[in-house]
Amino acid sequence: MATDRRVSRVAELIKREVSQMLLNGIKDDRVGTGMVSVTDVDVSGDLQHAKIYVSIYGTEEAKAETMAGLKSATGYVRSELGARVRLRRTPEVVFLEDRSIERGTKVLSLLNKLELERQLENPAEENKNNFIKE
Repeated sequence: MATDRRVSRVAELIKREVSQMLLNGIKDDRVGTGMVSVTDVDVSGDLQHAKIYVSIYGTEEAKAETMAGLKSATGYVRSELGARVRLRRTPEVVFLEDRSIERGTKVLSLLNKLELERQLENPAEENKNNFIKE
């Protein structure tokens, strides 16, 4: 139980520190081509591995460039984490692209499109639903 809390605390700490590094630590120009934010960090139970999920806003080309920049910056990120986070061993880090926000946006737009189509097919039905009795 206490180890679960420790793992989640370490994950939160890594998330905060890597977010700071993305803002003003990583000098690779490729990382600046898209807007990047850390969405989640998954740390293994033994604290040896950390998967850092990032959401990147931009074109597919910008996303690929940003991921390449992050991949080449993993050594820097790991050494910075070692200096900033006090652990016996600094975890190995790997960056993974998180597309869940993108998928959510896509689902919402599909739902909105379906609702609009339904309203266009049955305008009388929509008026009946919006009618307020006084």
